[in-house]
Amino acid sequence: MIDKKSNKNNRIVSVAPMMDWTDRHCRKFHREITRHTWLYTEMVTTGALVYGDVERHLRFNEEEHPVALQLGGSDPADLATSAKLGQQWGYDEINLNCGCPSERVQKGAFGACLMAEPQLVADCVKAMRDAVTIDVTVKHRIGIDRNEEYGFVRDFVGTIAEAGCNTFIVHARNAILKGLSPKENREIPPLKYEVAYQLKREFPDLEIIINGGIKTSDEIALHLAHVDGVMMGREAYHNPYVMAEYDARFYGDTAPVKTREEVLAAMIPYIQAQLEQHAARGLKLNTITRHMLGLMAGLGGARSFRQVMSDPKRLAAADPHLLLEAAAGMRRAS
Repeated sequence: MIDKKSNKNNRIVSVAPMMDWTDRHCRKFHREITRHTWLYTEMVTTGALVYGDVERHLRFNEEEHPVALQLGGSDPADLATSAKLGQQWGYDEINLNCGCPSERVQKGAFGACLMAEPQLVADCVKAMRDAVTIDVTVKHRIGIDRNEEYGFVRDFVGTIAEAGCNTFIVHARNAILKGLSPKENREIPPLKYEVAYQLKREFPDLEIIINGGIKTSDEIALHLAHVDGVMMGREAYHNPYVMAEYDARFYGDTAPVKTREEVLAAMIPYIQAQLEQHAARGLKLNTITRHMLGLMAGLGGARSFRQVMSDPKRLAAADPHLLLEAAAGMRRAS
């Protein structure tokens, strides 16, 4: 069995940080499906940690390991402080966001626009590495705007690597900083997987993880012939049970795979405990169950499952056994 607290081999497959999606409830749900896939938080800004409610942003479930904290920021001192908090709270990795193209993030002078300032990113990485003993990694694009020269991303990676970063998560598209929404930035710029492959060839000692548009286990396997790891994005969220085979196929874990119904049953005590602990903070049942709507994707009756799971009256009752009712209703509908 792979040591869940060790970095070795764990980043073979990972789930991308996705704003408004990969919160601690989503990660707990994903962990019920796959034991070894590396999980990432939503991006947390340094300002939220330096000046805000640290517990609200950093608390997570122990069973989420291995789990990484993604930070957004560009001030080395604030990033060092935030990274140190992340390690103190028990995260296994600190990841710096150099890939988000949204204008809101750009106004904060971080995200994909940082690719234009590799030395600043290097300073940020060094400050974080000096502050923590866990891995500091960078997630980035292959270029910004219309700059499609391989030398741009090669020099970016080379500069950051000199500051001690050994792991780069490469979203294999350019980021268009003006004129495209974040959604369009995930779809319109063409995917160029070969760029990530070339980075691995040029920097064989670095860990290169590829991200962007990957959906199936067979695609993961094809990419792993060229790079060290694959990061799944929206497919892992919308069709989460695709991850059920990852542990056996990519980590050699022979433990039995949970059925979809067993995943639902495993979530019920967690949901009950969360509602009891955090109801005063406004936690609602659908705050957790919204992440689970895709569990039955591709099966007959999946629409019925989603309808029951989204029913306002049932959700208002705050009874987590709704999960099993939805599964039972799905079987009747199929």
